[in-house]
Amino acid sequence: MPRSVNSVASRKRRKKILKAARGYFGARSKVYTVAKNAVEKALGYAYRDRKSKKRAFRRLWIARINAAARLEGISYSKLMHKLSQNEVGLNRKALADLAMNHPSTFKAIVDAVK
Repeated sequence: MPRSVNSVASRKRRKKILKAARGYFGARSKVYTVAKNAVEKALGYAYRDRKSKKRAFRRLWIARINAAARLEGISYSKLMHKLSQNEVGLNRKALADLAMNHPSTFKAIVDAVK
């Protein structure tokens, strides 16, 4: 009995990898085995960096809040402590936005918790 090979599924699998590798340089977008390695590596980086993006934004927000708070004469850690004591329900993302785009509102919040 002849060997049965599912060429439809094989071709679909290869096309899926080559489609994901479009735009890659040289053999990474043309040769299946090279493209497969490149796509696997890229997916690993994508997974890792979805996590690290959250950390990077949090660091940015903290830096912005700290800079604005120091202009008002209070450090970041003291400000956050006073905000939690006074049960102000603003997260770091919202505070950083206020510090950057609405400094007068941010100043009012700092004065309220001082």
